[in-house]
Amino acid sequence: MISCKRALIAVSLILMLPTAAHAQLRGHGGPVRAVAIGSNGQTAISGSFDTSAIRWSLTRNAAEEVLRFHDSAVNAVAIIDAERQATGGEDGKIAIWRNGNPVPEHSLEGHTAPIVSLAISPDGNTIASASWDRSIRLWPLSGGEARVLNGHDQNVNGVVFTRDGKSLVSASYDATIRIWPLDQGEPIVVTLPTPLNAVAVSPEGEIAAGGADGRVYLLGLDGKQRGEIQVADSPIISVAVSPDGSLIAAASIRGSVGILDRKDRKILRTLVGPGLPVWSVAFFGDSKTLLTGGTDRLVRRWDTLTGDQLGSAVANGADDPLAAFAGHRGAEVYRACVACHTLSPDEGNRAGPTLHGIFGRRIATLPGYNFSPALKQMNIVWTRETVAELFEKGPMHYTPGTKMPEQRITSADDRNALMDFLEKATAKK
Repeated sequence: MISCKRALIAVSLILMLPTAAHAQLRGHGGPVRAVAIGSNGQTAISGSFDTSAIRWSLTRNAAEEVLRFHDSAVNAVAIIDAERQATGGEDGKIAIWRNGNPVPEHSLEGHTAPIVSLAISPDGNTIASASWDRSIRLWPLSGGEARVLNGHDQNVNGVVFTRDGKSLVSASYDATIRIWPLDQGEPIVVTLPTPLNAVAVSPEGEIAAGGADGRVYLLGLDGKQRGEIQVADSPIISVAVSPDGSLIAAASIRGSVGILDRKDRKILRTLVGPGLPVWSVAFFGDSKTLLTGGTDRLVRRWDTLTGDQLGSAVANGADDPLAAFAGHRGAEVYRACVACHTLSPDEGNRAGPTLHGIFGRRIATLPGYNFSPALKQMNIVWTRETVAELFEKGPMHYTPGTKMPEQRITSADDRNALMDFLEKATAKK
């Protein structure tokens, strides 16, 4: 772990980069269900309904790895330390990943319904999971049996450790907050007026819970209610507290994100996106920059002090790899692939292999890239026809066992335009 001073320096350097460096992250083939940011502000992980997680470089706006293990949606993600991440799925499983490994180090099984929230203890030794099986589990990362916390009588939608590591807070659709002392004592149970979808805790221990009535409820660790803020007229489905404790981000199912002054109990501004559900929010260490993941399949970056988006899905400037193809329909279709693939041999591989010279190459034969074992057994040669078929049927159907996020292009005209673009952009000179 890097020191607080070095973390602040790293964040400052990121914020000084040109606007193109703040481009949004596009790579998932389905809604982005969860996001988490590393303590150094340079890496993030996202989970999606497309069954994959993606580990991102926030300095390069590129996918470092696509992680595939779960049988269905990845609903929860967490960063354990600089080398490890955790993902929780609709399949009830938790996968622990180490950087550079295409398969999990190990998986944690015991839940009997979807996992929807993960939290790492402040000492990094325990992972907590919340599930729709109405239970919470505390898993020792060194191994051993999980401790099971029962008591909620509806889906448990959120779980978070207090910053001192002495308590765990859970939020449930049964309209209760439970504050669990980790010394084995009985939990404090607080009933609120509405089902609860998310929970976060400030550095000094104030609880912020997102309700189905569009409000954020504020409580102390003693269970006493301290206030509430009406944020939206639709359910709040994700909340985060800034590292310095000054702000709360509360995302609604209709797509807006309220930025709240925690001390004054008021809305400072509203971040307005494409009007689709925002499933996850996470603050950078600077306490002003926010990542959001939503139904539009993007991870967006925001300045919460101004309300502005930082960058675009891909900036059309000097750093845009597709600037030379401005106006080409196929290049616009290809923008969904930029985060994972490069076009020239100088840029090399990202989470996916470079596409330079793809036509005429047999699948899984590019030197220097770690392909899935299943792909190495296939006998596909990439041509206009086979690449088009990949996107018509979807990677998971056409190339089972792939790590590629699920992406389909339903329009034949768009597929043809993409093939025209790839023939020009990937041809060997």
